[in-house]
Amino acid sequence: MSGLPAQDSLADRSREGRRVILASIGTNVFLALAKILGGFFGRSNALLADGIESTLDIFSSGMMWGAIKYAERPPDHEHPYGHGKMESLAAVAGSLILLLVGVSLGVHSLREILNLRAATAEESVPAAFTLIILVATIVIKEGLFRWLSHHGKKIGSRAVEVDALHHRSDALTSLATGLGISLALFGGPAWAAADDWAALFSCVLIVFNGLKMLRGSTGEILDEQIAPEKMEKILAAARQVPGVTSVEKCRVRKSGLVRLADLHVRVSGDRTVREGHRIAHDVKDRLLESEFRLADVVVHIEPD
Repeated sequence: MSGLPAQDSLADRSREGRRVILASIGTNVFLALAKILGGFFGRSNALLADGIESTLDIFSSGMMWGAIKYAERPPDHEHPYGHGKMESLAAVAGSLILLLVGVSLGVHSLREILNLRAATAEESVPAAFTLIILVATIVIKEGLFRWLSHHGKKIGSRAVEVDALHHRSDALTSLATGLGISLALFGGPAWAAADDWAALFSCVLIVFNGLKMLRGSTGEILDEQIAPEKMEKILAAARQVPGVTSVEKCRVRKSGLVRLADLHVRVSGDRTVREGHRIAHDVKDRLLESEFRLADVVVHIEPD
C-alpha cells in the first residue's frame, strides 16, 4: 500500500529554501563586485580569483533556486514519485561548477608563479586596502555558511547545504588570500609571489569542497541509504504499531526535501487479510506523521 500526503509542509520548506538562497545571491552580487574591483585596482590575483568564484556562485545559487522551485511540484502521471531529484541534480551541477572553477584558477595561478614576470617590481605588491575587503568577506561568508547550513539541515535540502558550502569555501579561500597578501605587504616585492601561492592554495580548497559536495549529491541520485541511526528510529517506530511482531527489512531514499520508504513488516500468520491491511495502514500512518519527513511509505505484510 502506498500514497502521498498533502504537500503543504513541503511547499513551506521549499519557500524557506528559496528565500535563503535569494539572500545568498544578493550578498554574492555585492561581494563579487567588491572583490573583482579590489583585485583589479589593488593588484591582487588572489583577490581577483576569489571574486570570479563568487560571480560563478551567483549563477550556481540561481540554479539551486530554480531546482528547489521545480522540485516543489507535486507528483503527476509521468512522475509518480514527484520531482525531488531535480534538486539533487542541481547540487551535482553546482559541485561540478566549483570543481571547474578550482582547476581553472589553479592553472592560472601556476602560470603566474612560473612566469614571475615582475616578482621584484614594487607595483606587483598588492595594495593594503585589499586586506580590508578580505576581512569583511571572511566575516560575511562564514556567517552566511552557518545561516544557510542551519536552514539546509532544518528543511532537509541538499541544494541549500551545497550553497552553504560554497560560502564556507569562499571564507577559507579569502583567509588564504589574506595570508598571501599580508606576506606580500610585509615582506615587500621579494614576497610578491605569495599572493599567487595563496591563490593556488585557495584553488586546492575549492576542489576539495567541490569533491565533498559531489559525493553527497551523487549519493542522493543513486538512492543512497540513510544513516543507520535514522534507519533504526524508523524501524523502532514501525515496531511500536499494535499487531506488528517484527520488521524484516526497510529501504529509505531521499528525493529532494522528502524521503520515500518501503518496508516489510511481520504479523501473526493467523491474521485475516483485512486485519493485515489495517495494520499496514497503521504502520504507514505512524511513519507519515513522524518527524522523518517521509512523503510516501510502501508497506508489505509478511506472515510471522
